[in-house]
Amino acid sequence: MKYMLLIYGNPASQHAIADAADDVMAEVDALMKELTESGELAGGQALAEPAASRTVQVRDGVPVVTDGPFLEAKEFLAGYLIVECDSLDRATEIAARWPDARLCAMEVRPIIDEVS
Repeated sequence: MKYMLLIYGNPASQHAIADAADDVMAEVDALMKELTESGELAGGQALAEPAASRTVQVRDGVPVVTDGPFLEAKEFLAGYLIVECDSLDRATEIAARWPDARLCAMEVRPIIDEVS
């Protein structure tokens, strides 16, 4: 089954990552290599900072566009991984090893495969 691991950040976690960039990147690189070699890595990408985003809502047929994320929170979606593994427990184990899990949060969601 495929799972999306949503990587959350906040200003404090981003500073911590920047301060320990070499260590964090080495940790990420090692985990990415392991997931690639095991065949569990199905994709992923870092996202631009929240200020570069837009939120679109349609109300009464009228699009309302605002700059930045919609949520009124310090946390933001910083990126994602897609893993294909045997269980939710394995996907959770992978998420727990990602550095952002220690610094902010990771969310694990099953991806629904739709049949055409």
